[in-house]
Amino acid sequence: MEKQIFINLAVKDLQNSMQFYTALGFTNNPQFSDDSGKCMVWSNHIFVMLLTHEKFSGFTNKPIADTKANIAGLFSLSVSSVDEVNRITASGVKAGGTEPNEMRDYGFMQQRTIEDPDGHTWEIFYMDMSKIPSGQTIDQSAS
Repeated sequence: MEKQIFINLAVKDLQNSMQFYTALGFTNNPQFSDDSGKCMVWSNHIFVMLLTHEKFSGFTNKPIADTKANIAGLFSLSVSSVDEVNRITASGVKAGGTEPNEMRDYGFMQQRTIEDPDGHTWEIFYMDMSKIPSGQTIDQSAS
């Protein structure tokens, strides 16, 4: 089996969250979805598991963070163009997400931030490696 990543997120309204992630371009995998969790697919190797608070609580003894008030993590998704960054962000805002700040332009990378209805924070970015000045290293924390 190839390596994959599954990001598990606690959500208050499963259907609303599924609609938000669908608007971003994720697809649902019904094989790994039920009334308490939805498997949302970004690529062959990247999945987001949207889990009700009850289901999520079954995996941990810690309280679920209030991601509307506190940041629990930054998740980044690379896309193939600035137009795609803009399209995904606009679709996410239309589907109930919020954009907490303006687009950031690092010259070689353009990045926008969107928060889902529960406050989980996503960075959508396009990186053009040909625009990185020679000899410059990339700060991986920027994405």
